[in-house]
Amino acid sequence: QVQLVESGGGLVQAGGSLRLSCAASGRTFSSYVMGWFRQAPGKEREFVAAINWSGGSTRYTDSVKGRFTISRDNAKNTVYLQMNSLKPEDTAVYYCAAHSSSSTTYDYWGQGTQVTVSS
Repeated sequence: QVQLVESGGGLVQAGGSLRLSCAASGRTFSSYVMGWFRQAPGKEREFVAAINWSGGSTRYTDSVKGRFTISRDNAKNTVYLQMNSLKPEDTAVYYCAAHSSSSTTYDYWGQGTQVTVSS
């Protein structure tokens, strides 16, 4: 079992930055693929970014490429999402998620953290 707790959300003006953190419990954190998703009001949850177990491979949805960076610190059981040049359309609840290397679907989810970008 993996438990995920996000933090770092808040209110920021357009063009500003935030860094989200996701602290994970469990001794096998380093073997999990970690991802960030978001859900805006009235919209479906969407993929934002993912990182493999070593941090050597990352991928992003097109709308955040060049602005967001996902990283992880396996010694701290934490994954981060650095968000720069924020836009009002980035406003959403951001969720951290994890899946094992033997799975193709995200099995564990955090409770979410609100990010609001004002124009």
